[in-house]
Amino acid sequence: MDPLTTALKVGASGLAAQSERLRIVSENLANAQSTGNAPGADAYRRKTITFAAELDRATGANSVQVQQIARDRSDFPVEYNPGHEAADAAGYVKLPNVNILVEMSDMREAVRGYEANLNTIKQARDIVSMTIDLLRSQ
Repeated sequence: MDPLTTALKVGASGLAAQSERLRIVSENLANAQSTGNAPGADAYRRKTITFAAELDRATGANSVQVQQIARDRSDFPVEYNPGHEAADAAGYVKLPNVNILVEMSDMREAVRGYEANLNTIKQARDIVSMTIDLLRSQ
């Protein structure tokens, strides 16, 4: 395969991976205040995403793929709120282990990665268009 097709495939795999990352971050942010609904119940557990390089045998290029979507096993922060429906016998409620600052930082990084992959695709497309224009003018 030619280098331009390879660049398009690699860029497309990066777009798909960063898009999935943005979906996970959005889900975490949407559930940042989701506690359990029964006494002592666990709150929303933050999701994490892991990527892996995958060799495309046809092009010889590495592309990125989602390897795993998992749950963050860190402890839940607790808050004393005896009137809450999810409060345990001691009056403590488990809060989600979602840190808004971490999620916003992940979102910003994912957006930058998405934009970088999009620029790669645009540049490859522009090169293909310029090549076609050169061939037409001959």
